[in-house]
Amino acid sequence: MAVSVTLPALGESVTEGTVTRWLKAEGERVEADEPLLEVSTDKVDTEIPAPSAGVLTSIKVAEDETVEVGAELAVIDDGGAAPAEAPAPAAEPAPAAQPEPAPAPAAEAPAPAPAAAAPAGGAEGTDVVLPALGESVTEGTVTRWLKEVGESVEADEPLLEVSTDKVDTEIPAPAAGTLLEILVGEDETAEVGAKLAVIGAAGAAPAAAPAEAPAAPAPAPEPVQEAPAPAPAPQAPSAPAPQAVTPEPVAPEPAPAAPAPAPAPAATIPAPAAPEAEGAYVTPLVRKLAAENNVDLSTVKGTGVGGRIRKQDVVAAAEAAKAAAQAPAPAAAPKAAAQEVSPLRGQTVKMPRMRKVIGDNMMKALHSQAQLTSVVEVDVTKVMRLRARAKEAFAQREGVKLSPMPFFVKAAVQALKAHPAINARINEDDNTITYFDVENVGIAVDAEKGLMTPVIKNAGDLNIAGLSKKTAELAGKVRSNKITPDEVSGATFTISNTGSRGALFDTIIVPPNQVAILGIGATVKRPVVIDHPELGETIAVRDMTYVALSYDHRLVDGADAARYLTAVKEILEAGEFEVDLGL
Repeated sequence: MAVSVTLPALGESVTEGTVTRWLKAEGERVEADEPLLEVSTDKVDTEIPAPSAGVLTSIKVAEDETVEVGAELAVIDDGGAAPAEAPAPAAEPAPAAQPEPAPAPAAEAPAPAPAAAAPAGGAEGTDVVLPALGESVTEGTVTRWLKEVGESVEADEPLLEVSTDKVDTEIPAPAAGTLLEILVGEDETAEVGAKLAVIGAAGAAPAAAPAEAPAAPAPAPEPVQEAPAPAPAPQAPSAPAPQAVTPEPVAPEPAPAAPAPAPAPAATIPAPAAPEAEGAYVTPLVRKLAAENNVDLSTVKGTGVGGRIRKQDVVAAAEAAKAAAQAPAPAAAPKAAAQEVSPLRGQTVKMPRMRKVIGDNMMKALHSQAQLTSVVEVDVTKVMRLRARAKEAFAQREGVKLSPMPFFVKAAVQALKAHPAINARINEDDNTITYFDVENVGIAVDAEKGLMTPVIKNAGDLNIAGLSKKTAELAGKVRSNKITPDEVSGATFTISNTGSRGALFDTIIVPPNQVAILGIGATVKRPVVIDHPELGETIAVRDMTYVALSYDHRLVDGADAARYLTAVKEILEAGEFEVDLGL
């Protein structure tokens, strides 16, 4: 029975859509609700699922064509894929060719056509597809495969790393088993919903996939896949006709010789994983995990393919080190003193995708805004003393460490409520200004792949504990590549803690679609003049820091910036956070 696929209604004002990509080809089998094609409208890009299971018999609207809502896009035959498959008739000419050996090879020539369609399906198993990574993300680039063909994987174990224009993230394995096939290599770009790899049953060998293809049209694949196959073909006619039927049972006999070639196809598929250097290669994820746990990789024995060190090996080594009660602190001191020579020295390498995105955004911001920076000096002695008194009880009660950062965020969002010009946006298209009634604060995080800015939504409604938890959560997601596009978008104001690396202050760049960014410098003890109630003016050692505000002069004047900075300074120097800290 034929089932019609039509363009559904995609919104009240949407009357038509453009087919941007077909995810299935004519003759392929589809499952009910499986993504069938991608459609773009003036409001949204979306996938259209198959209304029923069956075989896609006809595509009515080609890619890049526009049709109205309700128009027929394709036809699915829900009678099953068996009658539509060409390999069944292809098997019939084979016995007919027995009396005439010469025409037999000619009959085999058309057979490769269905055989060529087989690779589109690839190995049988669970498909690994590129998931949706945000509303506006339509494609991603595979930056690294964490597993090789032939390796076993666990469900939800990181399988590969993908980079988009919003975020870098890991894609987990949808099921446990063996990685049979990699379809998208490193540095290749695929669209959301595209098939990336295939996971088969545990213990399945990658060579099993090619073995299944010859099973249906046994004679056809051999001459197509192997150049030497045509040579045996002439030898077959010289033998009696019955031998043309016997090759199928005889095929198992060459199977013992097949194990030797088997590694060759397996190594050919995952080309990106080939330069592994026999276990010497270590993925950035493993290297980062080792650094975080103070594990010396030279002492770790890898259990991966070819002796490659895996995440599990590093975790085991870290646990063994803890069991032996080895303190990493003494080892850290010499590492800090010794400056290792970077392996990048003297090399020319391709710019990482994330670095390019950051650079493009910074150039866009500088070229579209009139930016300048104002700086004030703040005495944060009271804040530091409050933190010292409360940090142990706070960590036990809230489950996170109490850093100085939440105090600065709290002061910044309090001041934003009284100075709306700092928490605003200039709308270029109609020359209007939007003054936000919510404080969505972006927190700049220094990650291995570059600077990322996750967003604390509704930061103005959170106390010190809430800000501490959210900051720790988002920073952890960034550094473990678990951050989502939605968590790095929607900021109305940004704070950058440049002092965490020792900088006194910085002339930070205002991000696009914002008008200001606050920079927090390093807190240092310095002798300063204070007005003591009893001693009068005297010199004392105080905790001092610089707070810098970069802003778009098109909306924010220098006086506006100074008033905002003064408000932040007064809140911090008053240090009235006892209620938040439970003191």
